[in-house]
Amino acid sequence: MTTEKIGKTMKIGIATYDEFKARTMAIARGEVTPGADEPKVWFPSTESFARVLSRKNRALLATIAETHPESLQELAERTGRRVSNLSRTLRTMERYGFVSLTKGVRGRIRPEVPYRAISLELMLN
Repeated sequence: MTTEKIGKTMKIGIATYDEFKARTMAIARGEVTPGADEPKVWFPSTESFARVLSRKNRALLATIAETHPESLQELAERTGRRVSNLSRTLRTMERYGFVSLTKGVRGRIRPEVPYRAISLELMLN
């Protein structure tokens, strides 16, 4: 985890597959230059965003950020969730950059939260 991310806000955008593809192609053609303050992570809908960052999963991220567990087993004990459930949930959140999973002591998977806030940017058009 890089220290420059700690304390920063991750920006999330919502774009349909077609919108995201058009944007990516425009960037590849040099027609669009993404701004430094634009979202880096995109979801296809607010519903998919809400599923990944449900109240239960936001609480999980807060527990990780506050208690710094050394393993999934330790996190399971703190949250009352099963390791298999945590593993699946955290791997999904890792794909979006909400959590990083690193090898800790004796090869145990250690979850870390690289951001302190997540900001959702919605276009109203």
